[in-house]
Amino acid sequence: MKRTGKRDGTVSIGGSDLEDLIDAARRSFLVKAGFGLGLGAVAAADVLGITPANATIAAPTQGAGVAPNLGTQGTGVYPARAKRVIYIHMLGANSTVDLWDYKPTLIKMNGQPMPASELGTQKLSSMSSGQTAFLVAGPVAPLRQHGESRVWVSDLLPYMAGVVDDLCFIRSMYTVQLNHDPAAVLLHTGFQLPGRPSAGAWISYALGNDNTNLPSFIVMTSGVTQGVPLDTADWSAGFLPSEFQGAQLQSGAEPVLYLNNLGGVDSAERRQQLDGLSDLARSDYRSTQDPDILSRIKQYEMGYRMQHSVPEIVDFSTESKSVLDMYGPDVLQPGTFARNCLIARRLCERGVKFITLYAMGWDMHYMIKSDLPRKCQPFDQPAAALVRDLKQRGMLEDTLLVCGSEFGRTPFAQGSVTGAAWGRDHHGGNFTWWMAGGGTRAGYTYGETDDFNYNVVGKPTTTYDLNATMLRLLGLDHERLTYLYLGRNYRLTDQFGDVVNEVIDGSDSSLS
Repeated sequence: MKRTGKRDGTVSIGGSDLEDLIDAARRSFLVKAGFGLGLGAVAAADVLGITPANATIAAPTQGAGVAPNLGTQGTGVYPARAKRVIYIHMLGANSTVDLWDYKPTLIKMNGQPMPASELGTQKLSSMSSGQTAFLVAGPVAPLRQHGESRVWVSDLLPYMAGVVDDLCFIRSMYTVQLNHDPAAVLLHTGFQLPGRPSAGAWISYALGNDNTNLPSFIVMTSGVTQGVPLDTADWSAGFLPSEFQGAQLQSGAEPVLYLNNLGGVDSAERRQQLDGLSDLARSDYRSTQDPDILSRIKQYEMGYRMQHSVPEIVDFSTESKSVLDMYGPDVLQPGTFARNCLIARRLCERGVKFITLYAMGWDMHYMIKSDLPRKCQPFDQPAAALVRDLKQRGMLEDTLLVCGSEFGRTPFAQGSVTGAAWGRDHHGGNFTWWMAGGGTRAGYTYGETDDFNYNVVGKPTTTYDLNATMLRLLGLDHERLTYLYLGRNYRLTDQFGDVVNEVIDGSDSSLS
């Protein structure tokens, strides 16, 4: 260290102090410039000396503390039945009793009190626990059997009724969470509190990315929240490197915010900025071995490439009229579920590993008789079209669709069952999810509920089991896909979960 004092009070710094100061300034600039320049900021191949964008970052020197990166399990440890996932979350909790799980007892006892022996078996939400009466409420529309599988489907879902033979139903889902946010975070991350990696992040971490120009995990939303939290923790990378978090596509003119160049900055100037930032990042990583730098520059590089790939994804000019018509009249309207479903198919074609579609607006504490038909209409046709479209392109074989909610709704009315104002409260005792493609057993129903649609009476299935099964279909072992953090090996299924082999087609011969 060399410091030279002067009579005017200034101090000149030289030697190692000057180098340390420059390094600190570089680190500060890297952080600030990263946010200021937007996503398109650094070419990771230049910074890291890696040419293929899918390449795994070389193992760091021992003790550097850098976590493994992309594709830690390659193609998985089992034969993969699915290559990608479309995960549809009906946020707010759709009413299984009205849409999927026919119970003639509810029709017969409509308006009568729920038996005390039934009520005592489940925890009640604070929104209905103070009611003086819990009156049975039958379905708001008739349910009928469809397809060779004879699955019961509400008349509110006529398009879905036409694809039931391609679906695999799990009727025996249950959860201990009765509030939306912890139930949704539990569903997506395996723990009810924010902070852990979501399923999409785990899968991206394990299997890498098939497309150099798009993230491996993409999130889209449609509908209105109705006050139900849409928590970014549901697509967070948690303690995994941040490059594995979900990238949200917006519904407006800019599908990805801050992706475009600033006004007055052309491509040549942007390239110059990236090259300069690349040099700074290379120097900073050499001196600090900070793994966050690697994650950040990979995100910048992805953002830079997305400037060209995203506009093509949302351009439907190459889609035929028959395909657009299949998804319904909302398909050309930004922000709709129909448009998001078609974008999801296009993302699958381009190698995106995990796509989450949030269809919001299913929280129906009141006015369910009028609100449920209104909500089903924009959901039904696009959801069925996605199944049909993937199937006609030969993609359903290796694309896994999963669809459901964070919990279900009560078979009794919230409020008075007479009139039009009543609804249904939250219910964790049982609810239905459906799956399609990706090695699932088409036309099959797993699990059973009681006559009141209040309790599971056969083959109970947790959200941990659902996620374990999804990972198995992707060729992954949920007990072996772990990440060491704070001295503990964490996993998506926490310390629980079993693969539901019965919903896997041919599981006895290939996956048992």
